[in-house]
Amino acid sequence: MIKLDRPVIVEGKYDVIKLSNIIDGLIIKTDGFGIFKDSEKQKLIRRLANEKGIIVLTDSDSAGFVIRNFISSCVPKDKIINVYIPDLFGKEKRKTERSKEGKLGVEGVPEPVILDAFQKAGVTASPTEEKRRLITNVDLYEYGLSGRENSSQKRKKLLSALALPERMSTSSLVKILNSFVTYEEFMKKVKEIER
Repeated sequence: MIKLDRPVIVEGKYDVIKLSNIIDGLIIKTDGFGIFKDSEKQKLIRRLANEKGIIVLTDSDSAGFVIRNFISSCVPKDKIINVYIPDLFGKEKRKTERSKEGKLGVEGVPEPVILDAFQKAGVTASPTEEKRRLITNVDLYEYGLSGRENSSQKRKKLLSALALPERMSTSSLVKILNSFVTYEEFMKKVKEIER
């Protein structure tokens, strides 16, 4: 498993599942062509790109390239690292038949091939950073942002204060918060919204 400091943008949930076994880092899915109409997700990707840079890993079929090109049109070129998987033909295990072009998507490509694609793109594990206090699901609960009465409203206030999409699950929220703010900055925002 490699630890990445840049978020990886992929097409769908099965790509997220596949990469979760390979990389330790933030993985954002576009929901395929759903990215075209999801202005909040576009804004989040632009913000991630501006703050940390992003890695784009889509399928090697034409749809994957349409999504990759769309993201490239929304984000400065110097903030993107494109990782390309090779054209491998076959069928994903969960599907009953091959894709239209017959190519395997990210979810179907063997892990060593994906790791090689990252290496060829110049993406390596990030240097070990100093240990810092991470924000956890327990913190969200303790500060009333999940699992309590009015948690939803409080969470929306926090997301608004941090200029993040309001339709974010609590598990995604923890990953995003740890990408954008320190624990101390999180605590400061929590106190601000309680006033």
